[in-house]
Amino acid sequence: MEPTSDDTAPRPSRRHADLGPDFYDVVAPARFPKTVLRFRNRPWAERVGLGSLSDAEWIARFGLFEPLPGSFPEPLALRYHGHQFRSYNPDLGDGRGFLFAQLHDLRDGRLLDLGTKGSGTTPWSRAGDGRLTLKGGVREVLATSLLEAQGVETSKSFSLIETGEALERGDEPSPTRSAVLVRLSHGHIRIGSFQRLLALGETDNIARLLDHTIATHRPELWREGVEDRAAGFLGDVVARVARMGAQIMAAGFVHGVLNSDNINVTGESFDYGPWRWLPRFDPRFTAAYFDTSGLYSFARQPEALFWNLSRLAECLIPLCPQERLEAALESYGPALQEGFAGALFSRLGLAPAPQEATDRLVSAFWRFQTEARPPFERLFFDWYGGLASAERAAASPLSETYASDAFAPVKRAFEGIAPVDAGRLALPYFAGSEPCTLLIDEVEAIWAPIAESDDWSAFHDTLARIETMAAACGTMPKGIGQG
Repeated sequence: MEPTSDDTAPRPSRRHADLGPDFYDVVAPARFPKTVLRFRNRPWAERVGLGSLSDAEWIARFGLFEPLPGSFPEPLALRYHGHQFRSYNPDLGDGRGFLFAQLHDLRDGRLLDLGTKGSGTTPWSRAGDGRLTLKGGVREVLATSLLEAQGVETSKSFSLIETGEALERGDEPSPTRSAVLVRLSHGHIRIGSFQRLLALGETDNIARLLDHTIATHRPELWREGVEDRAAGFLGDVVARVARMGAQIMAAGFVHGVLNSDNINVTGESFDYGPWRWLPRFDPRFTAAYFDTSGLYSFARQPEALFWNLSRLAECLIPLCPQERLEAALESYGPALQEGFAGALFSRLGLAPAPQEATDRLVSAFWRFQTEARPPFERLFFDWYGGLASAERAAASPLSETYASDAFAPVKRAFEGIAPVDAGRLALPYFAGSEPCTLLIDEVEAIWAPIAESDDWSAFHDTLARIETMAAACGTMPKGIGQG
């Protein structure tokens, strides 16, 4: 599988290695007793030129971690620190994962990382075994698949391979099965990557990481002066993180661990652990059982993201006057509000509208969610396309609610706002009677037959249903050459 000039062949890279050994440790992958392929992301494999791999070749790359020609000869465990629940931890880093390879999206040319989870111990494992439970891998595949279908800027689960080990875990019935996950993301440079350099007093390396990140991921931000680069970079990260935060709120998603080492500067949600989707609107709803204070509850997620962005700004103070960085942070609120509107219109399948009409719908829709508390996803499903779905909504179990005075402001706000594509309502997903959801009981019901009898049918059925949803909502990954 050597690189060729074919437009569909992979375009590998080793850009992260340019940073040098101050930023990573060269590591070796674990050797597993078995490798059983459980999931491969075919649409994204095509997008990066790996769609033609046989299952055996896939396992060789993503279970045995044979190097991808043209990328890293050996994996890189990345170094970073971070705040975990607002307590600074200088002992972080890739403790059960590494950067396996980099390659380019053949559709838009952007650089992509292939990073692992559960691939063995590294210098940053902190006495851990470096492994991932199979249930944890299954949960991440499900979460990223539905989030992508909902239009969220998320990492993609690229591969899941069961690895044949028995793991002891305090939060799962043990021994439990093991797996290795590979995720696809536009970057694994975290806010915590900059925090580590600030804590070590390595100002030169902060500038080096800044310049590498701009040159690699956002070359249009390049300016001659380092102050201008730092301020522009922070403003760009603020905008991207605000957009992502608005998207997960519109999805009704609770990440669970929005620590600064889990926020990348390319603005994608990633590293999913104790996630949950809202059954109904609930500001205090939390995902992690250990989040007893509700720090990362549903409604506090925008606050958590801003707090993390403020930590990134602190890292750039050695390079840029504080007032310029504060000005960049001040753009978060407007960017978040713009992101809320954009995410809501996207989730409802509505074309852009004048600002007054946009504001009216955003206000009415969220007021209804807050006061009536219908099943969260049901509302988006029933009213996709706005008034074009009025007949569908009349057949919903919530039809009486939609005929009430409480919903009247939402109906009025829909007036004059066109669907982005009314033809989508005839597609199989919207022709059905139920929205696609992944509430906790549903996730446990998917896992139970896998654990009990190695029955993967519910898992694959769910992924097929999510794919049907993505096709109907226009969020399916576009192939090479598609518009």
